[in-house]
Amino acid sequence: MSGRRISVVGTSGSGKSSLARHISEVLGIPHIELDAIHHQADWTPMPAHEFQVAVAERLAPDAWVADGNYHGKLGDLVWRRTDTVVWFDLPRRVVIRQITKRTIVRAATRRVLWNGNREEWRNMLSLDPERSVIVWAWTTHARNRERYLSFQADPAYGHLEFIRLRSHRDAARFLAGLAESSSARTEP
Repeated sequence: MSGRRISVVGTSGSGKSSLARHISEVLGIPHIELDAIHHQADWTPMPAHEFQVAVAERLAPDAWVADGNYHGKLGDLVWRRTDTVVWFDLPRRVVIRQITKRTIVRAATRRVLWNGNREEWRNMLSLDPERSVIVWAWTTHARNRERYLSFQADPAYGHLEFIRLRSHRDAARFLAGLAESSSARTEP
């Protein structure tokens, strides 16, 4: 991977934020977590125009890694500046196991996420995908896979390098390769 403007995408709960943080650390570039910008207090979404302006400001530098699936709300704003898309495409069963565990831990520990928001037990138990991130991940998994496959094949995105990671092992190899190439570039 030669890019320094990286978009990490994947179904909710796939681990894209953790992967983006690791990429940020390995490359020594800023991490932009789109959820932290979008989800205001009480899980209120930032108004679309404000969200676009806030994200555009963070994308102004020449190097960053952004994570999130906001193509619908941001259009091509992120991908116009991106040179590499890292798609964390884990199987649905793995994503559901991860997001269930993550949600239980967050709810039990009352961990503050962004802007004072916390995971709530009642939301975890809801069958409404707008309230339960677990149900959201279940219902959007196949649709996300179709979307990213079509984006990858779309000539409009031909300028992007797509890297599809299908397992944690793939992600570990990818990060190890990044670390190796990054250290090779910094050695005299």
